[in-house]
Formats: sequence, C-alpha cells, structure tokens
Amino acid sequence: MKKGILLYLLLLLSCAMQAQGFPDSQTDGKYYTVNGHKIWTVSFGKGDPLFFIAGGPGGTHYGLRSFDSLSVNSTLVYFDGYGRGKSDVAKSPTEYSLDNDIEDLEGLRKAMGFAQINILGHSYGGVVAQGYAIKYPQHVKHLILANTFHSYLMWQANDDNCNHEIMTNYPEVWDTLMTVREQGNISSDSIHQEIYGRVPYGFLYAYNPDKFRARGRKPYPNSFNAELYYQMVGKDGDFIVGSDIGTFDYRKDLKSLKMPILIVAGRYDRVAVPRMMVKYKEYCPQATFVMFEHSGHNPQVEEPSVELPMIRDFLGK
Repeated sequence: MKKGILLYLLLLLSCAMQAQGFPDSQTDGKYYTVNGHKIWTVSFGKGDPLFFIAGGPGGTHYGLRSFDSLSVNSTLVYFDGYGRGKSDVAKSPTEYSLDNDIEDLEGLRKAMGFAQINILGHSYGGVVAQGYAIKYPQHVKHLILANTFHSYLMWQANDDNCNHEIMTNYPEVWDTLMTVREQGNISSDSIHQEIYGRVPYGFLYAYNPDKFRARGRKPYPNSFNAELYYQMVGKDGDFIVGSDIGTFDYRKDLKSLKMPILIVAGRYDRVAVPRMMVKYKEYCPQATFVMFEHSGHNPQVEEPSVELPMIRDFLGK
C-alpha cells in the first residue's frame, strides 16, 4: 500500500525470488487485451484459477511470487494491472481508477475463459478484490483478503500511524520532511518521496526486517508507477487520502458476501494496522480471520510455512 516509491521497495525487496523451475515474470507470460489495453499475465499450475492482485496502487505482480508453491493445487494467475510493469501505460493518469481496476479484473477473467475464479488481493489489491466480489459475486469462488483495507478511514489510519512512527523513531527524517512541507511541497513531489524513502522498508512493514534486504534481485520494468499512485490516493496522499482512496468504503457491503472468505492480518503491520484489521470481524463476521503474530505486512514472506498451507486448506473447502 503506501508510501510512494517506498512501496515499490516492498515489491522488490519483500519478494522471495521465485524458485528455479517456476516461470520467469519477465519472459514466460502472455498478453491479453482488456478494455482496450494490453495486460501482462504469468500463469501456471493446476486446479482452479487463483488470481493475485498486487498492492500499491502502482505495484506489479513481481512482489507476490512468494506464493508460487500454491501452484501445486491451483492455477496461479499473476498479472500487472494497467499502468504497471509490462502492461500498457495510460496516456493520461486520469485513466487510472479503482473502478477501472475492478473492470480490468472482470475483463481478464472473461478473456481467459474462466466462469469462476478464486482471488487473493494483497494490500491495495485487496481493495480491488473486495470491490470486485461485491459487484461480481457470482464469479468469485473463494476470496482471500491479505493485509488490506476496508475503507478510506482505515487508509487514513495507515497514514496517521506511519507518520507517527516516523516522527517518533526517525525525528531527523521527520524534521527534514516538515521543512520541505513548510515550503509547500506535498507527497507527490519528488523531494517529499525521496525523504520518505530514507526510512528503511522493514521499519514499517516487517516483523523481521532481515527478510526484506536486497539480495541482488534483477530489476522489473516499470516496477512502481508513482504517477498512478498519487492519481489514486490524492496529491498529498501520504498525509490526507483523497481521490479514489479517499472515498471507498465497503463496511456496509461485506456482510452480504456469500463466498468463503479468508482475511489475513499481521501483528507488526504498521500499514494495515491491527487496530483497524480486527474491525473486519465486525464488518465481515462470516469470514475466517487470522492474525499472524510474527509478521508485518507480508506473512507470505515472514511466515510462509503457516500461511501457504492455510491457503491451500481454505481453497480446498
């Protein structure tokens, strides 16, 4: 989910690089034309289709390759959303929206010929997944919401919590940030993004930061689209959420969902904060809710031996 360029460090650094023998994200895929633009997909495995929706908004599927071993029981469908990775880029950022991401998922389902799909949405991807399940419930067999957000209020709580943690623990970074903000700079300005990037990824996103250190991984094209990010979260979205992210709210609709639902949270997640994650028990009481006690924003990286078998079992029901 956030913060600008820092998020994409998540997608590169948190990715446990796909094991040898799995398809390559850059070369072993296929394009589908969806709603007038080309979407890059990488698909493999056997069983019912499991679609993965990446975070951001603005990130690619590459950081979700830690889920590859689920291909033993599922046909995995990874894809780069419009404006991300190897997919087409819009001529104007105004083309990027939550509604369009939902419709692109529906278009991709149709293009690939699946009547029903399982969905795993991580972080912002879970926002898309919830919107899709509410609009197209007949096409969703199982829904997995991983470290995600139920409303604009929760996203704002993420902003507030991250800023509080930075102010408290990285006062030198915070003081520099306040200086440039007093000069009129906002989240979408490059100097603002650069200062945020001085805070180590693991500080906000991890239980064990060592699992997210760079290990010579090869770059992925258009790895994070900051222009798309600030179009969708608002120009000052690291402080005050606006645009699409400033208005979405699924809280009243989640109880109506009939498909099996698994909701994943991390005790050390400073982004999809536990205080707001546990609210899913109230808004979506029919779901199975799991709090990973030794994970931050990515239990698939920090506790894969627990989460991946749990997902296999859930999808088998």
